[in-house]
Amino acid sequence: MIANFITGSRIIFSLAMLTFPVFSAGFYFCYMLAGFTDMIDGTIARKFGTESKFGRNFDTIADIVFVASSAYKLFPEFKIPRVIWLWTSIIALIKIINIISGFVRKKKITAVHSLANKVTGAVLFLLPLTLTFIDIRYSSIPVCMIASFAAIQEGFFIFRSSSAGGE
Repeated sequence: MIANFITGSRIIFSLAMLTFPVFSAGFYFCYMLAGFTDMIDGTIARKFGTESKFGRNFDTIADIVFVASSAYKLFPEFKIPRVIWLWTSIIALIKIINIISGFVRKKKITAVHSLANKVTGAVLFLLPLTLTFIDIRYSSIPVCMIASFAAIQEGFFIFRSSSAGGE
């Protein structure tokens, strides 16, 4: 219950972020709180034994809202090279294929909370904090590399678990 409240607050902080100018104190405050809730909700659910299918799915929805809100605010602020746009589009396509594949194979939305996906989330979270002193042309390359690995690994996990008939 507490973990789901924390996850829900990530959605609220993400939407509140939209009301502040990029890189303002209010923007960073909401951004940091949203990121913090992402780091602690799962830990709290495990600690109190309140993990649930709903919680995992709610966490995925909150992550999507956070990423979409952040992208909406941050993307217009930077000249992102076309190759990075292409690369992130390919990663997004792989993630969409993973979601569809998991749904077709298991008849449910499949969210893989792997270590690689968690590392991807961490470096994506840190990326906007570096943009004032590292050019996005350079900082985005390791992020895209990590995200590519995570997306491909996620597809492998979905295929492997469904071919074995397990979760």
